[in-house]
Amino acid sequence: MEENKNNQEEVKQEKSQEEMVKEAVEEAKKTASAQGDPGDGEIPVEDGEKEEKAGADGQEESEEASPEEDKAEGKKLFGRKKKDKKDEKIEELTDKLTRQMAEFDNFRKRTEREKSQMYEVGAKDIIEKILPVVDSFERGLDAVKAEEKDHPFMQGMDKVYKQMMTALNEMGVKPIEAVGQEFNPDFHNAVMHVEDEELGENIVAEEFQKGYMYRDSVVRHSMVKVAN
Repeated sequence: MEENKNNQEEVKQEKSQEEMVKEAVEEAKKTASAQGDPGDGEIPVEDGEKEEKAGADGQEESEEASPEEDKAEGKKLFGRKKKDKKDEKIEELTDKLTRQMAEFDNFRKRTEREKSQMYEVGAKDIIEKILPVVDSFERGLDAVKAEEKDHPFMQGMDKVYKQMMTALNEMGVKPIEAVGQEFNPDFHNAVMHVEDEELGENIVAEEFQKGYMYRDSVVRHSMVKVAN
């Protein structure tokens, strides 16, 4: 009987110990769940600290620029990309060719202008040498008597004179009008002055030598007598 009682008491003690262990385990679980399970050896982190850490990581990632952004930034800082030597040589030769073409065009225009001026000077020089011959023809024909003008020789000379004047007119040589015109120093050369009430003031009264123009320039001034 005593042994049974001892056994029962030992069983009760073992049960009470097991219950105490279970209660300690349950208490530890409750405490852990209340504080939050940090996981396998991880230290719990507050929410604010997590947000600050995430913001710092994002800022660091944003500060690291990509290669394309680096290129764009380099273009802003250093301007456009440096050209190749080949492109620079092409631009240099193109600019040189353009300048040479412009210089050649100016040279061509200047040469044509000088050639035209030289032609004008040469033509005027020849005309000046022909005009004395024209004067001789006119003086000779004016000196012929009326009864001798029908002579075949005189008619032939008159035709030669008219032919020469036609050729000069086609070349642009024309006589300057003088008698009855107002005196103009650009066309007339006054060698004598006369008072004549029948004529107006500064009017050409007589022409001693006929003047001629070649196109728009005077080859020889008219030698005249001016009235009043």
